[in-house]
Amino acid sequence: MLNKGIPIALSLNPSLETEPVAPSSAPNKRRLLTIASLAVAVAVAISFIAKLLVYLIDLCSNIAFHGEFTTEYLSPATNNLGLWVMVVPVIGGVLVGLMALYGSKAIRGHGIPEAMEQVLTNQSRIKPTITYLKPLSAAISIGTGGPFGAEGPIIATGGALGSTLGQLLRITHNERKILLAAGATAGMSAIFGTPIAAIFLAIELLLFEFSPRSIIPVALACITGAAGHHLLFEAGPVFAIEHLIGVPSNTALAGYSAIGIAMGVLSVLVTKIVYWVEDAFEKLPIHWMWWPAIGGLGVGVIGYFAPRTLGVGYENITEILSGSMPLQIVLSLCLLKFLSWAIALGSGTSGGTLAPLLTIGAATGALLGSVILYFFPGSGVTLTLAALVGMSAMFAGASRALLTSIVFALETTMQSNALLPLLAACTGSYFVSFFLMENTIMTEKIARRGVKTPDSYEPDILEKVTVAQVIQEEGLVLSEDNSIGEVREWLDQESDYQSNYFIIASDENEFRGIVSSSNLFSHHHPVQTKIGSLIKRRNISVDARNSLRTAVELMAKENLDMLPVVSKENQVIGVLSYQNIISAYKTNMEEHEQKTPNISLKRKSLKILLRGQRLMNTGKKQEA
Repeated sequence: MLNKGIPIALSLNPSLETEPVAPSSAPNKRRLLTIASLAVAVAVAISFIAKLLVYLIDLCSNIAFHGEFTTEYLSPATNNLGLWVMVVPVIGGVLVGLMALYGSKAIRGHGIPEAMEQVLTNQSRIKPTITYLKPLSAAISIGTGGPFGAEGPIIATGGALGSTLGQLLRITHNERKILLAAGATAGMSAIFGTPIAAIFLAIELLLFEFSPRSIIPVALACITGAAGHHLLFEAGPVFAIEHLIGVPSNTALAGYSAIGIAMGVLSVLVTKIVYWVEDAFEKLPIHWMWWPAIGGLGVGVIGYFAPRTLGVGYENITEILSGSMPLQIVLSLCLLKFLSWAIALGSGTSGGTLAPLLTIGAATGALLGSVILYFFPGSGVTLTLAALVGMSAMFAGASRALLTSIVFALETTMQSNALLPLLAACTGSYFVSFFLMENTIMTEKIARRGVKTPDSYEPDILEKVTVAQVIQEEGLVLSEDNSIGEVREWLDQESDYQSNYFIIASDENEFRGIVSSSNLFSHHHPVQTKIGSLIKRRNISVDARNSLRTAVELMAKENLDMLPVVSKENQVIGVLSYQNIISAYKTNMEEHEQKTPNISLKRKSLKILLRGQRLMNTGKKQEA
């Protein structure tokens, strides 16, 4: 009969509180350097692609509206085509439809939602053909009058380039996601020269995380894209405002806050209408290839009556921000640009959302600022700042990329005194949008396909909790000198003990390895065989000071549901099971839901009692 011994009290290292485990990070740092270098290379390439895209847009626009083969920018609003201007966007729509049909359907839409979907559902894999089909189709769409900006297509192109490189190389899915985000945001930075806003865009809409492994490559890519902007485009702000915006008074700040709230309501309405138009196209009894042509007809008709709605129209934003545009034109641009954009985007052509949202928001902000000045002439509100906060608040409400919206407005205008009004207006718009709209203009499309977009970025509970905080106080450790028959007999008596794996130790409690229950109860082993000979997994254990994430990664890699916890001297001091990890998650959830502090995750006593008895060899025990 086995002598089960007495309970054994074991102590964790007293220095656990002050000496956290620091596993070697040299390989991770070298890997980070590699991914960062690739991200910079992608950013260099996408900077030149961005310039090429702008050249292509200008070339298509000049051929379509002015009959000139030149890449010099000529506004489509100055065309002399008369009624023929209605036909030009239709031709562009037909070409885009054919490219989508025979090339890739993924070129349809505004780019960012499609990139988000690939990140969330397809391990960041984007078809390599998008790298050249998206900019080409966008150049045709925008060059023939599509009311879009170049930023959406270049974001999609940059993401496709980063993803393609990630598919060609031997890298992880997460590293591919980082390259995708780096390429996408480097493209935005190359177009606008806004590296900080591009970094926030990556965090809020693409990465869904904030960690050194992702931020460092993306930040370097955005800086490289900004350098490309200064080299290939211009050094000054994209939306230059000639006069310096003064520090707003408290009264003016209240006015800008009111504009932000109004823009929040409008952003919800804009999003709803865009997707209502898209749903209307879905019901048409004709093939989707022809939808861009139908949308192009709407763009052409509106462009005939309001030529400023044609094409990119960045100059419209600059004029609105400067306060020099007559309010009648501002009003028509606000309404008709939105109508043209909603029809074109809903038709599924290749385009973007950022430039139209900025134009509509700036125009609406200027109109609301005029209303405030009419009723409160002494409020201190200026049309320039009203247009700027309207532009930023529209983007914040529609996309709910709060930080991106604020920083983007600052970087594109270089008006630091606008920070507080922008913060107030964008927060108000974000607040209203959050309560009135479940999804955003970026996520509604993929949400309809059943794709869930993360809405919070909290620290991983597994990183915050150590093994010592949740270690199992009851565990079974078997002696390597016991025979298989002895162990089986003892386990038959302990019918309430259930485990798929058993920890094996020496008589001195030194960890030896792990044995599976299937191996232990196999009929292929004689009952007198020592269980130490069954050990196949020897170097699998965790330190009590390791994080739960380290433990979970090891469990997943080795396909185990428990791990031995050992000291620096290789002494077994406890057992960690998957139930302990689930308990940690449960406690974390309760901390979020309960109003009173939950202290169950506080560090336990440094002494752990192994109530399951360690089996000792009967003969040796009797001799002792």
